Amino acid sequence: MKKTVVLFAAITFLFSSAFAQQTPENKQEKNNDKKALQYFRAPGYDGLNVFETPKQTDVEFDGLDVRLGGDFALQFQGLDHSNAAGAPELIPLGSNINLPAANLNIDVQLHNGVRLHMRTYLSSRHHNESWVKGGYIQIDKLDFIRESFADDLMDVLTLRAGMDQPSYGDAKYRRSDNAKAIYNPFVGNYIMDAFTTEPFLEATFHLNDFIIMGGVTNGMLHPTVNNSQTGWGSDKFQGEIDDLAPTYYGKLGLDKQINDDLRMRLTGSVYTAQGTDNGNHLYSGDRAGARYYKVLSYIAPSDSSVVTNFRSGRFNPGFNKETAFQINPFVKYKGLEFFGVFEQTTGSSGRENLENGTYTQLGAELLYRFGSWDQFYIGSRFNSVSGHGDYASGSTAPDNKSVNRLNIGGGWFMTKNTLVKLEYVNQNYDENFTNQLKGANFSGAVLEAVVSF
Repeated sequence: MKKTVVLFAAITFLFSSAFAQQTPENKQEKNNDKKALQYFRAPGYDGLNVFETPKQTDVEFDGLDVRLGGDFALQFQGLDHSNAAGAPELIPLGSNINLPAANLNIDVQLHNGVRLHMRTYLSSRHHNESWVKGGYIQIDKLDFIRESFADDLMDVLTLRAGMDQPSYGDAKYRRSDNAKAIYNPFVGNYIMDAFTTEPFLEATFHLNDFIIMGGVTNGMLHPTVNNSQTGWGSDKFQGEIDDLAPTYYGKLGLDKQINDDLRMRLTGSVYTAQGTDNGNHLYSGDRAGARYYKVLSYIAPSDSSVVTNFRSGRFNPGFNKETAFQINPFVKYKGLEFFGVFEQTTGSSGRENLENGTYTQLGAELLYRFGSWDQFYIGSRFNSVSGHGDYASGSTAPDNKSVNRLNIGGGWFMTKNTLVKLEYVNQNYDENFTNQLKGANFSGAVLEAVVSF
């Protein structure tokens, strides 16, 4: 903890000195990018609390335009962990800097109302090498067919298609996407982190203050034309599987600016994946890795090897067929901000003679933003997951399991594209978990510095 405070003070001094010549008026200016794009979420402070990209734009189309952007995230982690007596021995943790994460973002204005996005992970916890996370095309006008074609329809309709994250739930708009951590007020994502990249097609209607969205994917993290998959073994499936049903998802919501001080939003989302062999990615699709590095890694009793999990701190129910829904309230009154998550997923492992499992996730964030342009914030987040049917860890016991996390912290936007945040985190597992998670806990302080542009 002492090392964390010293490092935080040093970084604060360096950055405050570097930006000492900037006036508050400079900091309040909007991002007047030379590469301004239509229907686009700003990659920094001005993109906070933006959910669906708006249907209004003041950017005129002036030919094909390319915008190169990037994200960088670096943490100093000072966490300790423990588990119950008799559980596998955990590895010792120290306080140090994690491997930095970096993204390359390419956004292209292809035509009036037509925009392309592609994100490449340059470095991540799970993959040190560069690889394409995904991308999509977004259509807000059909002028490429004919000028003003179907304008009455396109005034309220947005189309997206690609190989990227489907628009399930509102938590996706606040989560860290590898190095893209500037929208997340805390360091980690939610325990049951709904994230997957799949080939998708979706349509969103913006009807005054109402949002109606529907989409479909093929449910595959690694798309293939092979329509039958090899069986899993004697205790699971036999022979070949020909069960690659489509995945459907949708959202209904209301987002209203009541007055200058008060904004209220409430949405409900559903995601149903009924393919036996392609319906298991919603909570396991993030290949970049979780933020709390090496926590609950343990020494295997059989051969003394170290067993790690690049999604440490998260929980995946492991269902192969599932239906999930997520309800998200959001209220902003002046500098006070509340965001909530009520989520439930029900599914099965796909194996015979096993009952369906159900897990429920609760989340609540309360923030207060302040300063001459709300560049500072303090807040807390409580997050819990409970239920039964933990097929991901191989357990078929009906006992309910629960895990909870508390985050307390704050942050400082030194510029609209630079954020430093410091948090205390405490996560607990009950004793119905098996192996290294039995009665486990990790806690401590994490400092994160983020740049997005």
